[in-house]
Amino acid sequence: MATSNDIKNGTVLRIDGNLWSVIEFQHVKPGKGGAFVRTKMKNVLSGKVVDKTFNAGIKVETANVDRRDFQYLYMDGEDFVFMDTDTYDQVNVPAATVGDAKDYMLEGMNVMLASNDGTPLYIELPTSVVLEITYTEPGLQGDRSTGGTKPATLETGAEIQVPLFLEQGVKVKVDTRTGDYLGRVTE
Repeated sequence: MATSNDIKNGTVLRIDGNLWSVIEFQHVKPGKGGAFVRTKMKNVLSGKVVDKTFNAGIKVETANVDRRDFQYLYMDGEDFVFMDTDTYDQVNVPAATVGDAKDYMLEGMNVMLASNDGTPLYIELPTSVVLEITYTEPGLQGDRSTGGTKPATLETGAEIQVPLFLEQGVKVKVDTRTGDYLGRVTE
């Protein structure tokens, strides 16, 4: 247990049996009345974002979230199998928990796996990854200028928008938070 004064960004609270991660917080001391803490919280499992206000000094239950480095190994049916890079223990994580992260994960990639009491909560990817374009329409002559984009399928199966001059087999850098094309990678 902690008080509302201990709330910081990244703190995970247990409210009504659900886990909520604090995205933003603000301690407010109005000229009249008692102080309070205004927060914006995200449900760890569903991703729903809500605003909640706590009176100053009120007791809140914090949850212990263990964040450790794991390596993505392979898919096993509907589950994704990860290996703890320290202990080499393997963990099966349901597809629903992995969510959209699957669009940017390759076998052998290192990720951050957050868990609470041994239950996987969510996957954190690096902010950008390098993936190869496996299919895209060929660019037309004259499409080499700036501006236009076209859909391209990546080696993970995800589809993103890329500039018209990119072709199949090119490696590109992709932002894992938004799915945006960041640039071409030359090796």
